[in-house]
Amino acid sequence: MTRVLTGSDVAALLSLDDCIAAVESAFRAHGEGALAPPGILSVHAERGAFHIKTAMFGRWFAAKTNANFPSNPSKHNLPTVQGVLLLFDADDGVPVAVMDSMEITVRRTAAATAVAAKHLARPATGTIEIYGCGRQGRVQLEALARVMPVRRVIAHDIDPRAVERLAAHFALVERGEPDVIVTCTTSRSPVLREARPGVFIAAVGADNPEKVEIDPDLMRRSTIVTDVTAQAMELGDLHHASGAVVHAELGEIVAGRKAGRRADDEVIIFDSTGAGFQDAAAAAVVYERARERGAGIDVVM
Repeated sequence: MTRVLTGSDVAALLSLDDCIAAVESAFRAHGEGALAPPGILSVHAERGAFHIKTAMFGRWFAAKTNANFPSNPSKHNLPTVQGVLLLFDADDGVPVAVMDSMEITVRRTAAATAVAAKHLARPATGTIEIYGCGRQGRVQLEALARVMPVRRVIAHDIDPRAVERLAAHFALVERGEPDVIVTCTTSRSPVLREARPGVFIAAVGADNPEKVEIDPDLMRRSTIVTDVTAQAMELGDLHHASGAVVHAELGEIVAGRKAGRRADDEVIIFDSTGAGFQDAAAAAVVYERARERGAGIDVVM
């Protein structure tokens, strides 16, 4: 039997706290060399792109197919990201679940930022600057609030209404000196060119070679930590920053194999392109919670 789980099922089953714990565990396993390398396939369409990400995590294999169409909200009243995730039992190959991938993608992406901030941001931070105030931006802030105090938010978006919606959830200020910066846009030109000493930057939006959020010169002047370096070189801001040097993958830092922040004035950029093992870890939580609570519908495939 294969369990079918809708987006509302996933949202009810996957708390941010559980997602952060699962994603941190996946990064640790990756950093310890306990996981097979994740796989990725990208296919571009006229108005968007399709990404297939695969990975093992423990006894589970996940294959997620996402469609990313940035003009969907304005042109079709549809989400930017839509997709499905297949979860298999790697012991016998049984497809145990088919689930909506949107909630998984949004939450595991924010969870990765939270894990990176936990290990790389300066302690006692409080002011967050965010570029991109859509759904992902809001969940990024909610996830950061799980690992650090979020007292003030400086928000930027090309749509003023998106900033207003964010203001309903967080205390916004017009200016200030941020401790943490998150970029989660669909930009094809840099939105961030400078950063004050000591800031931690989570670069989330660049997930194909055409997207870029961080100025290449800023990348070259900063300490770079990736989720998966080979993937970041192909898809992330690192792709545009010839000559930039990667300090570590996040998993190596979580596993204690490499140092995290080494100085208070160090500018650290987390180039987050989204690894398949994050999806597998989050999907495993969803499936296990669904079994515990009797959620979803079982079908014969």
